[in-house]
Amino acid sequence: MITSTVKNHSPHLIPIMEEFYSLQGEGVQTGKPAYFLRIGGCDIGCRFCDVKESWDANKHTLTSVDEIVQRIVENPSQAVVVTGGEPMLYNLDYLCEKLKMNRVELFLETSGSELISGNWDWICVSPKRNHPPLHKVLLQANELKVVVCNESDFAWAEENATFVNNNCHLLLQPEWNNRKMIIPKVVDYILKNPQWRISLQSHKYIDIQ
Repeated sequence: MITSTVKNHSPHLIPIMEEFYSLQGEGVQTGKPAYFLRIGGCDIGCRFCDVKESWDANKHTLTSVDEIVQRIVENPSQAVVVTGGEPMLYNLDYLCEKLKMNRVELFLETSGSELISGNWDWICVSPKRNHPPLHKVLLQANELKVVVCNESDFAWAEENATFVNNNCHLLLQPEWNNRKMIIPKVVDYILKNPQWRISLQSHKYIDIQ
């Protein structure tokens, strides 16, 4: 969970769990090539999280933002997805500023539990019950992506949807480990509530990072 590294960081240093170039596997941007930057540190700790090793920021090397920017700029897509952990535990103004100078397209994935820092082209908010999103952040979302573990999550999704802007995309994503049972329920719900769309974790189906 959250550590002192998160609370006392420099905007020029970020604990990075992993970096890689791949295709976006879920949400509105599915199929888009991008450089993925996974930042360590999380204060939420979802039981269904598939990157629990990202939670403790102290386990991940503090890396120079300038070095990170150089690697991102060199990727052919000129796009980056910043995820976690919970990346908004950090002030990412400097990271975004440097990337914008290089005309890199910036995508953020966040739970919405912290105020947004940085200048983003796309903000995906995936709200979590144990640390609910801020209404101010939901209003900034381009995409609301709710993970569905059971039928009660439909009401949770609708609750969050009341706070987003009129242009926000609404997506329901079946939780991977329970997908065989959940997918039919999600499909049925969307057929009855067509303002929603389904998000599948396609990267897991096609076995890429």
